[in-house]
This record gives sequence, C-alpha cells and structure tokens, in this order.
Amino acid sequence: MVDIATRVYNHKWKIDPIIRSLIDTDFYKLLMCQSVFRSKPDTQVTFSLINRSKDIRLADIVDEGQLREQLDHIRSLSLSRGESTWLRGNTFYGKRQMFTPAFMEWFEGMRLPDYHLEKRDGQFELTFEGSWPEVMLWEIPALAVLMELRSRAVMADMGRFELQVLYARAMTRVWEKVEQIRDLDKLRLADFGTRRRHSFLWQDWCVQAMMEGLGEKFVGTSNCLIAKNRDVEAIGTNAHELPMVYSALAETDDQLRQAPYEVLADWHEEHDGNLRIILPDTYGTEGFLEFAPDWLAGWTGIRIDSGDPAEGAETAIRWWRERGEDPTKKLVIFSDGLDVAKVRELYKRFDGRVRVSFGWGTLLTNDFRGLVDGDALAPFSLVCKAVSANGRPTVKLSDNPNKAMGPADEIERYKRVFGVGAQKAQKVVV
Repeated sequence: MVDIATRVYNHKWKIDPIIRSLIDTDFYKLLMCQSVFRSKPDTQVTFSLINRSKDIRLADIVDEGQLREQLDHIRSLSLSRGESTWLRGNTFYGKRQMFTPAFMEWFEGMRLPDYHLEKRDGQFELTFEGSWPEVMLWEIPALAVLMELRSRAVMADMGRFELQVLYARAMTRVWEKVEQIRDLDKLRLADFGTRRRHSFLWQDWCVQAMMEGLGEKFVGTSNCLIAKNRDVEAIGTNAHELPMVYSALAETDDQLRQAPYEVLADWHEEHDGNLRIILPDTYGTEGFLEFAPDWLAGWTGIRIDSGDPAEGAETAIRWWRERGEDPTKKLVIFSDGLDVAKVRELYKRFDGRVRVSFGWGTLLTNDFRGLVDGDALAPFSLVCKAVSANGRPTVKLSDNPNKAMGPADEIERYKRVFGVGAQKAQKVVV
C-alpha cells in the first residue's frame, strides 16, 4: 500500500503527474464517446469550466504555470498497449468487445485537443473547443487536475508529521463510514468520485478500503484506470451531456421536446441490461417521465442525480406502476451528494420496493472537512460542461434550480417547452 503522506511530502513531477493515463477517467465517458463517435462525430462543441463555489478563488490558490504543465502533460498521453488490450478484450457489464474495433482504432490514435486558459477575477476561464468525441474527453481530467492542484497548494507547506496525521485522520474517517454501512444486507455501492477527488492516490486508497471493508457489497468504480489496476468492475452508463448537446442541435420546439428521447433511442440500439439506465432530470424528471415513450419503461432502471432523492425515487416508482412495470424488479441508482447518513436513510426507505444502488462520489474521495484550519481542504462544486454545440448554447434545467445552466432566455424557453413549473431549490454541496 502506498504511503500517501510521504509521496505528498516528496512530490516529484515525473513520479506523480496528476493524470497518468487517458483511461484515468470515468467509464461512462468512454461509453458516451463511442456513441457520439458513431452518431455525431462532426458536431463541434465547447466545454467550459464552471466553479459553482464562487467563494473558492481557484486562480488565487492554484499556480497557473503548474496548471498549464499538467494540462500539457495530458495532451501528450496516448493509450498504452496494456490499456488498449484491457478495453478491447475485457468483459464489461457481461458483454465482451464493448468497444468496437473502429472506435478503438480512433481512440488509440487520439490526442486531446488544445485548451484556452485565462485568469479573471480570481477564477480560471478554461475552455476546450473542437469535435465532440475529442473535446468531451477533457472534462474528467480537467476537473481532477484542478481539484488535486488545489489540494497540493493547501498542503504545500505542511511538514512530514503533519501530513501523516492528516492522512491518518482522513483514513480513519473513511473506515468509520465503511463500518456505518456494511451492516446493510443488500447494499450495492460503487465509487463515483473521480471528478472531484482529493487526489488520484487517495481515490485509489478509498477504492481499496471499500474492497476490503465492504467485500461484495462494493460493486466497482467509475474510474477505468483504477478498475483495471485493482481488477474490479468499471461502472457507469450515461450523463447529462448527451441530452444537452442533442437538444442544442434541435431546430424547432418540437424537435427540442423529442431530443432527450432521441438520445435514449440511440443508446437503446447499442446497449442492453444494466446499461439501460434512464437519467431523467436534465429538463425535469416529472415532465420527462410523463411524456416518455412506453418502451423506456422497460429499461432496467433510473439514476437519481438532483432534487430530493426520495421524491425522485417515489416518482419513478409511481411511473413504473402506471406503465404496468413491477418496481421491485427495477434498479434505482442514487448519485447526488451522498454520505453515510443519506445512504442509510435511502436504503431503509426503498430496500424491497426497488433494487437500490449507490454511486458515492465526492464525500467518499474528498472528505477532508474540518481536518485543516479554515476548512481549506473542504470539497467544493466544480464542473466542466458542454456550453455550446455547433454554435448554439446548451441548457440544463435539472430538478434543482441551483444546478441550472445556460443563457437566461434559453432557460425560459426550455422551461416552456418541457413544461417545468416551480422547483424546490436544494443546496449544492458538491
């Protein structure tokens, strides 16, 4: 097991680059990338960094030169032979050759495109432009780099013993969380913490802790590199990015209204089983389910990623019943702002009513709250989103208006088209 505190104290660039591989990313990114590569390879997109936690002035904390060094390093990466073999030959979700020869040939020759970086009012303006399959692969590594550079900056002046104590306390916290949930008999929990992790080494340690502490109740990690190295399942399906871009490409209101279903129709052609998971909240869960085609009710489950998670699950259960489906056979994946108390609460409420699963993110891989004076290592809400497609702005409404994004006039148009009324605001923690 890596001595993380010593490695942090002795950080050397060549030993510990923040991103070590193009597959140090989330599995759903690769699944979506293959889908986009097949159906919309020429779409031109812009992705942009968005810091929702305005009080965290990243550009005052993180050195711009170090950020550029890390981003330039990522642009130099390509798939290794072993990584290519793992993607080509491994079984994912019970399916061999998940990734087609055409996609793999493209991916093996791909290098990430250039970036544009400026500092403005204490924040970094970081954007990526180009073809959708290439640009989309910047999202996860860009976030991971900024989160870890912030961690490194905060810890830069800590001594060897101070770091040892810090990580001992953080490890104890993680293990105490394990102890608080491992009594849940049918628990299914995965690591979803790549994008806002404290560091790569820390995420890797957390995965190992889950493997030992939870056994078969730990079902895998979203991080492809860690899944490969630790021989656990790579977990993930799809994300808001797909309906956001498809919707931006729509020419009329009617086409816009159908865009989220067009996304899943394309997905339906490629995937089955546990990869058929609906993410309904991009433009409001209630409206999405009300007008969803009947074939979607036959999908395996739903991921709840915004709004009140219990209300979202209850809405899904009612919808399945209305469509003649048995909710006890359906999978509900909770993935928004989870910690042990919320995991226990949701498990107790829905166990036996649906198949319950959890994607545990930031508060698994970056819970250093209260461990440093001033809470300087507390996690914060940083995202990197598609903001335009073929020159048109993207919009996300979410079930939580605090997560909405896009130009104000377009947000109002989308609310009208998708029939989104009053929404209950939820605090965005991570």
